[in-house]
Amino acid sequence: MTTFVLTVVGDDRSGLVAAVADVVGDHGGNWENSQLAELSGAFAGIIEVSVPAERADELRAALTALEGLLKVTVHPGAAEPPRAPSRPLTLQVIGNDHPGIVRDISAVLRNHDVSIDHLTTRTAEAAMYGGRLFEATVVARVPASVDLDALTGELERLATEIQVDVTLAP
Repeated sequence: MTTFVLTVVGDDRSGLVAAVADVVGDHGGNWENSQLAELSGAFAGIIEVSVPAERADELRAALTALEGLLKVTVHPGAAEPPRAPSRPLTLQVIGNDHPGIVRDISAVLRNHDVSIDHLTTRTAEAAMYGGRLFEATVVARVPASVDLDALTGELERLATEIQVDVTLAP
């Protein structure tokens, strides 16, 4: 089997997921994993598919037929690299929205070699908070060699500095 990672972007409308699923299915492919969303009128997503190796080129070519409906970029899937021992970590972030929250939080994680597996963010009107509320969930892997207390301390200092609440759950 050959694995592809597809990125898809287009103007949101009904039938987009079905159009991609039809092409994948018509070429013997299997829809494995995906994250899809509508954001500001655009539909965007990332999809992992597998296909028999002898049909990989055929599937890649067929996906170009979606041009005009969706921009589809096909990336070869990579074999998963061996991972060093790590611990899971989930962070919940909430506070008044302002520029730089994701940049600052991700910089701390990067400085401790923490790998982000999944990040979701959203903003919402929150009159009781005096404006827009920012919320994020980060699911990450912390190398076993990282001092978790030092990482926690740095995240707590940052949270105070940028005025957000950060909750960590191992």
